[in-house]
Amino acid sequence: MNKKVSWGVLGTANIAVKKVIPAMLAGELTAVSAIASRDEESARAAADSLGIPRYFGSYDALLHDPDIDAVYIPLPNHLHLEWTTRAAEAGKHVLCEKPIGLNGDEVRDLIGVRNRTGVLIQEAFMIRTHPTWIAVKEIIASGRIGTLNAVTGFFSYYNDDPSNIRNDLEKGGGALLDIGCYCVNVSRFVFGNEPTEVSGLIERDPQSGIDRLSSSMMRFASGHSTFTCSTQLVPYQSMIFFGTKGRLEVQIPFNIPVETTTNLFVDDGSDLYERSLEKIEFEAADQYTIQGDVFSKAIMERAEPDYSLEDSFGNMSVLDAIFRSAKSGRAERPEVL
Repeated sequence: MNKKVSWGVLGTANIAVKKVIPAMLAGELTAVSAIASRDEESARAAADSLGIPRYFGSYDALLHDPDIDAVYIPLPNHLHLEWTTRAAEAGKHVLCEKPIGLNGDEVRDLIGVRNRTGVLIQEAFMIRTHPTWIAVKEIIASGRIGTLNAVTGFFSYYNDDPSNIRNDLEKGGGALLDIGCYCVNVSRFVFGNEPTEVSGLIERDPQSGIDRLSSSMMRFASGHSTFTCSTQLVPYQSMIFFGTKGRLEVQIPFNIPVETTTNLFVDDGSDLYERSLEKIEFEAADQYTIQGDVFSKAIMERAEPDYSLEDSFGNMSVLDAIFRSAKSGRAERPEVL
């Protein structure tokens, strides 16, 4: 392949200008050619600082640029459905930040948009392409830890700023949509199927109304997954997989560092002081660079993305069921397509 996919970016969110765009600029198949903002000065400043050739003072202007093949959307959660749809209707392939919709119905709508327009649309769960997570799947499938029966996760940070969009309920704020979605995604990824029922507990912030502390238990065909996520606890990340012969743990599972090696830990349980623990190291890699190249390759080859909208619907359907369970006080079944 001797060309790159020409990308445009809708918005100047921190995740875009600090993480995703710099990573995509280093990609083998990704060229970031333009950036747009509703504030033209903001777009110009971002373009200048990142070395992006063109900038626009509106999202529509970028979408009408004939030289743009695909767009990356890091806009606030409540705008994902609207601008993914607009981009697709303008003939652009779309990589949209998670959650790609606020609920399963919105993802169902996007499946219809994809089918109607013929473009590729993918939710940006960057972890799915990182070598560490690919290795997790392979190790579990190999039977090294026996039969996977239990998964436990934790994901938290502290942010009680009322002006922060993550604390705006109407715009899709809250722990489950922001970070709990990763724990759900990984659980479904490693079990390889959908949970048959889920239970949820939610504590809401008394001022903003967002879920600031959420926990869930998911029943899969071969085991259980439990996790807790919070936007008002000490920062921490953990995912541990328990099998009949061993356990597997991912160090810093979600914000995987790009400047140092990544570690997996495998333990057969023969020594409770972990003297039997084996560390598996992976070379430093940027999951945003990999994600951009993998999606760009799918565009160039007109192939289906590795992470489909149907998979996104499955993830959102579980999140919907967790919210329902927290209200009903009983286990709920996720909807299926």
